[in-house]
Amino acid sequence: MDLRFSKYFKLEKKQHELDFVDVPLNTDIRLFIDPYTLSIRSDEFSMQCSNIVINFFQRIIDDIKDGRFESAKYNLNRLREPNETHLGLSNENPIGKGVSGKQSIDIFEKLKNSRATKTGFLKDLSDCELVIPGISRDKISDIVTNIIKIKLLEYTQAQCNTYNIPTIPVSSGKYWNPQKGIWEEEYFNLPVYKNKKIILVPKAIVRYTLEYNQKKYYNGFVLEFLQEEHLNANTALVQLLKNGTRRVTKKDLKKDPRYKPTKQFLYEFSNEHPEVFEKYTDSLPENVPSLSNEQIEAKQQISEDFDYDALIENLKKIPTGKETEDDYHNLIIGILEVIFYPNLFSPEKEVRIHNGRKRIDITYQNAAKDGFFEYIINHVPCPFIIAECKNYSEDPQNPELDQLSGRFSPRRGRFGFLVCRKVENKDLMDQRCKDTACDDRGYIMVLDDNDLITLINFRKRNDQQSIEDFLTKKYKNLVM
Repeated sequence: MDLRFSKYFKLEKKQHELDFVDVPLNTDIRLFIDPYTLSIRSDEFSMQCSNIVINFFQRIIDDIKDGRFESAKYNLNRLREPNETHLGLSNENPIGKGVSGKQSIDIFEKLKNSRATKTGFLKDLSDCELVIPGISRDKISDIVTNIIKIKLLEYTQAQCNTYNIPTIPVSSGKYWNPQKGIWEEEYFNLPVYKNKKIILVPKAIVRYTLEYNQKKYYNGFVLEFLQEEHLNANTALVQLLKNGTRRVTKKDLKKDPRYKPTKQFLYEFSNEHPEVFEKYTDSLPENVPSLSNEQIEAKQQISEDFDYDALIENLKKIPTGKETEDDYHNLIIGILEVIFYPNLFSPEKEVRIHNGRKRIDITYQNAAKDGFFEYIINHVPCPFIIAECKNYSEDPQNPELDQLSGRFSPRRGRFGFLVCRKVENKDLMDQRCKDTACDDRGYIMVLDDNDLITLINFRKRNDQQSIEDFLTKKYKNLVM
């Protein structure tokens, strides 16, 4: 049985309660980071990662176009094996493939000789997966991991603080600095297993495969172009049907040795017909849903059903009071992850603001592409969703609401949750939240134990619509 990250570090949390992939430590899990899906996500982390990938790839293209070949070769050769994430295709000890050495030279030569590179048409790392021989999904994922490593390092440090994971200072390995346009290395506080550092990856950004699909490109775009081309030229592949219709079948095109669906053919075809490649990339979806916890778990050799009832019991068992506020706080982080993934992303605990004079219990990045959190960001500034936890035996009062509204700002956002144990006087609490909104001090939604239990049960039934309706009803009550 593979030892998973959560078990080794005694987190007492399952994958559903964790924002990162709960990887096996003695092998890899068959999941990948897709640069295209990063490019279409709206959360701050993904946008920053996508910009770093674009920065690196553009540097390579510019160096090639301007004749700085040694610089391009050097930077490509730094794309080494990112074994620290435990993502990829290895079945035993993780052995990421990377593209350093001879293969980095091969990629350089393909890019250098590509007409699309010279014209500036080949402009995204994802493009390479379709048309550069030797570049597959695992290698694209490895390349991206190397390039965005600085963001993964920062994410790992934040999650270790959030989930109380022990760390030690270790060398980061090379990461791309987009401001300086160079590879750098420094020390970071990271978790370590058997003297090897571990870099955590958000589960919201991993995929089974890459969105760029060689078969779809070949069958749906390349062959259709060739059908029209042969019909116009009236070649020997044109068939005349009894009703007078002329046609060229994809089956016959596939049999033709000139059109074998290899990377080399697609590379040459795309060089000759960049407009077809552009038509394919324009057809890609604008939203690619994150994998569910169940889909991620399915890739583990050992997985088990998540016990929602046990989560509810753990909430009920925590006594109110200052002595157990840390236990309550830590449990709430997991509960909100269970309920709101993948719309809320990258929780950070006790974020310091105002030069450390104030702290926010929990902040989430708003990553929603639909539903309530997508709706709210179009009406209230909320790139981040803020949560304050109150393990009180009595109802929170005005000072607690004022404390939360004091954490709001145009940059952080003006929407948050006050999470507490109970609200006896709901009418008074509703009015206090309305007062805050009417005074333009932000929008606060109160969630007590009963609310959380209701939402957990919706999630248990996989009833996303009921979660959306619950939140929408609370928001309407706040603003109407």
